[in-house]
Parts: sequence; structure tokens; C-alpha cells
Amino acid sequence: MWKKFFNKRRANKGIEIEDSIMTVMEEEKAVIEKPFKRRGASLMWYGIILTILILAGRVFYLDFFQGNHYQKIAKGNRIKSVIIKAPRGMILDKYGKVLATNIPSLDAIIIPSELPKNYQKRKKMAAKLSEILGMNSGNVEIIFSEENQKSLKPVLLKENIAQDQALIITAQANQFPGVFIDKTAMRSYNDGMIFSTFIGYDGKITNQELKNHPNYMMTDYIGKAGLEKSYEKELRGIYGAHQIEIDSLGNIQKNLGIINPIPGDDLILNIDEKLQKKIYDSLTNILKKSGTKIAAAVAIDPRNGGVLAMVSLPSYNNNWFARGITNQEYSSLITDKSLPLLNRCIAGEYPPGSTIKPGMAAAALSEGIITPSTIISGLGGMLRIGRYHFGDWRVHGPSDVRSAIAQSNDIFFYTVGGGYGKIQGLGMNKMKKYDNLFGFGQLTGIDIPGEAKGFIPDEKWKKEKFGERWYIGDSYHSVIGQGYITTTPLQLANYTATLANGGTLYSPKIVSRIRKSNGQEEIISPKILRSNFIKPNIMKVVREGMRMTVTEGTARSLQSVPVSVAGKTGTAQFGSQGKTHAWFISFAPYQHPVIAMAVLVAGVGEGASYSVPVTKEVYDWYFSSKNHQ
Repeated sequence: MWKKFFNKRRANKGIEIEDSIMTVMEEEKAVIEKPFKRRGASLMWYGIILTILILAGRVFYLDFFQGNHYQKIAKGNRIKSVIIKAPRGMILDKYGKVLATNIPSLDAIIIPSELPKNYQKRKKMAAKLSEILGMNSGNVEIIFSEENQKSLKPVLLKENIAQDQALIITAQANQFPGVFIDKTAMRSYNDGMIFSTFIGYDGKITNQELKNHPNYMMTDYIGKAGLEKSYEKELRGIYGAHQIEIDSLGNIQKNLGIINPIPGDDLILNIDEKLQKKIYDSLTNILKKSGTKIAAAVAIDPRNGGVLAMVSLPSYNNNWFARGITNQEYSSLITDKSLPLLNRCIAGEYPPGSTIKPGMAAAALSEGIITPSTIISGLGGMLRIGRYHFGDWRVHGPSDVRSAIAQSNDIFFYTVGGGYGKIQGLGMNKMKKYDNLFGFGQLTGIDIPGEAKGFIPDEKWKKEKFGERWYIGDSYHSVIGQGYITTTPLQLANYTATLANGGTLYSPKIVSRIRKSNGQEEIISPKILRSNFIKPNIMKVVREGMRMTVTEGTARSLQSVPVSVAGKTGTAQFGSQGKTHAWFISFAPYQHPVIAMAVLVAGVGEGASYSVPVTKEVYDWYFSSKNHQ
């Protein structure tokens, strides 16, 4: 019994001991865990406070330092600007006759970011559009895929589309997301075939041009040639915008007003529209009679260097380019061997022939090689140097400088150019000096692109080019405008104007003044390249010789013109088949010139037979009908 009692007590005590141990352990655990719980709570609060401070700092930064930036972005999201294109400036002749203007046009454009993102949907849409616009569906797909799909900049799909095509696309707009109709204007050129020589043309900007003009859009027009290119900045104008407020779905909520576009400046030219047409018609008629296709003429006002007319044949219709030239049209231009796109007036380089003789006469008189009274024998029409013979185009008797110009005496000019007998001659270096003074071998600085320099050789050039020294025969050829010399019709017309006005070489200008959109005008002042490089008394002698060309020389048919005319014929050989270019340079009236002109009919024969008749017809009309006033 007692044994059971002690055993039970011992058992109960063991339980008590275990309970005591457990209690002690739990108390110790609680003592250990309590600091950790407190530390975790502190870290959590520190984290919360730090996060709040970071967010507050970010809000402060965005509000005070980046507020304007994000305000602009937000404004851009709700305000949309619809571009209003500025009218391109007009081009008018000196009397106000419109030569280039604008007519309404419609373009199909795309906004890449608004096109369907799904390839199959874009492919299907491209097929439908190609049927409406008459395009190849593959080309439409290429346009869709080539552009940055996030871009908001408009991209041209097809220019100058028909009204019914635009109506179909507009009516089915839900089928063509990202495709829009852009109301624009394209150039219209009056009598494009006649004036394209210097006006040139404009057309849609290319990707390469866009790199050089980053402020343009892919739907913009830009000048490509002629005045359209050289005066692009003035002609273009400044676009306006129609601002609207839209919601997140793109729906218009409010019209916010219009920023009006500023039209481009108008160009008022020195060109006489009627004179241009008359020269064009006269040259066209002479080409029909001669059987050749190539001719050019430039008329200049010798009082200020203003270009009165510039005709290059064959020509091209610049309206083809303005409205979007077809492949067939373009192919017909670039495959034509007569090069209708070439402005021969400024870029055609031809031997000038005897038209250069008045300048060489001025050079010989200035250098003291001859005097106005010096007589040189005609040598029976043949000058001999050793075994070489240099013939005249016909036998002339003894001549002074005036009659040598009038009769185009080659022997006289061989002598003053290369030397013969007791006359030393100018030599090529001095001839080049005076050729350059008169503007040959140099750019005139005319205000359209593409001008060529022509070429005046010298002794050093020949040695470097051919490994040969300069012979006296080279000087003989050069003094009569043959050999290696080339000039442009513009250079010859400008040189003639310099002879006419007594020795002032101007930089010729087509544009007379620029009329701003606010009504003010900017006058293009005449630019003098050089003057007084030939003494007035010498210029007087040369002019008298040119007058004698008409009264008793190679251009007597001009005696019937209502005013007195001075001039010089030229027949320039080229190639190896004995073909010649026909030249005639002239100015009128003789005492007080208002027009100087160079006429070229290429590859036909003598100047007296082709270029003189054109000049006569033009002057008869110009001075008898008062069309020049």
C-alpha cells in the first residue's frame, strides 16, 4: 500500500518536475523572442516611413522640376493640330503675267501608327486600296511595312488622286483605318513647254531630300529644278494649323482655333513673257526648216543684267512633273538623244566661233598689238607657217579692226592672236586673260542651278593634258573661237551685253524682285562682276565694228529692222565631220541698247543663214509693236 503511495507520489512529482521544466523553457523562449518581435516591427515602420518619403520626394520632383514637361505631353494627348498647308508663291513675268500658280489637289496618305497591327488585316486593306487607287497591291504593302509602325508622321500613298477615288475612301473610312485624304495643291505651269527652261518644276519630296530638309513632311512638295529649286525657301511659305481638343477615343470635343498659314513669296521676273514666246516660236520654225532639233537663245537687258528671255530646244512640259510624271512620259524624256531636260542656255558648252572676235579685238587694242588704224593684209585668204596653212573662210583684202569685225576676217585675227610678220600677237595667256575678263571660262552666277563654266585653255593645260607644247596654230584657232574653247549661250549673251553697255559685266538675274505675303517687296539689285576693264575709246571702236557687221558686213538683212542693230555672226566647227553651229550675237538700238541677244542653231551651217533670220524676226516684232514696253 505504502509502496503504491510512494510510487504514485514519485510519478506525480515527476510530472510536476516536467511541468516546471516546460514552464521554465517557455519563459526563456518568450524572453528570447520578444526583442526580435520588437526589432521586426521597428524595421517595418522604418520601411513604411522611407517609402512615404521617397514617394513624396518623387511627387515634389515631378511637380516642380518636370511639371512643364508632362503638362506639354498631357496637352499633346488632348490637343491635336491638323496641318493647313501654305500656298506656294506664284511666279510672274515682269508685267505681272502669271507663269506658275497652284491648283487644288488630293493626296492619299497614311498615318503608320493608326494602321492595323495585324499583318493579314493590313494585307487585305492593301488589296482593297490598290483596286481603288489603281496601284499594285504589293507596292501598297511595301509602303505599309517600310514605315515605323509607331510614327505619327503622314506618309504619301498616292498623290493627285481623282475626286471619285477620294470619295470612295472617305465613304468607307471604317475599312481603311490609318488612311486619310489630304487636301493640298499642286503646281500649274502656263505654257510649260515654253518656260520650263528656267522655271523648272517642283514635286513630292524624296527620302533623300527629307534628310536635308528635316522640317518638311513626306507629303510636301519641294523645288526640283530651275527657279523652283533655287528659290525654294522664298516660294514655300509657312504652314498653319487647325487645333482641336479630342478625347481618349479621338473624338473631337472642341475647336480651339486656327493658326493661319503664311503664303510663300511671289517671284517677279525680268522675263518678258511675250518676248519669250516670240523667240520660242522663231526658233521652232527655223528648226523645222533646218532639220535639226537643237537651238538656244538668251536675251539680256544690258543696262542691269536682267534676263529677258531664255529658250532651250528641245524642251519639256514641266506640268508632267508637277502632277506626277508617268513611267512612259519619263522614259520618253530620258531616252531622247536630243536631251530635252538639258538647259542648253546655261549648261550647253559649244565652240563660240567668230562671235569671240570683238572681244579679241578689244584685247589687241588694249595691249597695243594694233591701233584702230592698223591695216593687215588679207594674204590672199591663206596664212602660211612653215608647212602649215591657215585659211580664211573667204578671201579678204587689207582690213583695219572695224572692217575685220564686220567681215569676220580670219587672217586679221590670226595675226593679232598668234602673231605674223612684224605683229607679235597676243599669245594664248593674254587671250585667256581677256576671255576671262569678259566672263568666259567662269560661272556667271545666274540664279538657277546647273550652270557650266565653259572652257578657256592655256599653254600649261595643254602640256598637262596631252604632253605637248602650245603651238602658234593653237593660238590661231583660239582667237577665232575654235580649238579647245567652249562657251555657253548665256556667257555669249552676257558678253554681248557687256559690249553693248560699254564694259560693265553683270551677273545675270532672272528674278527682278520678291513680293512678300505682307505686300512688301525685296528688290534684287544688279550685281556687277567687273567694269571699266576696257577703255571706253576701245569699246567704241569695237562697237563700231559690230555696227558695220549690219551695215556692210555679214548681217545686212538686219538693216530693215525698225532700229539700228549691231552684231557679229559666228560659224563654229565641231566634231570630225565638218559640221558647224550657227551663232549670232547682237544688241539694239545701237546708240542706247535695251536688249542684247545670243542665238544658237546647232549643227546646221553658217550663222548668217540660220541665227540671223531668227534675230531679225524677233527684233522686227519687238521694236515695231512696242511689245518691249
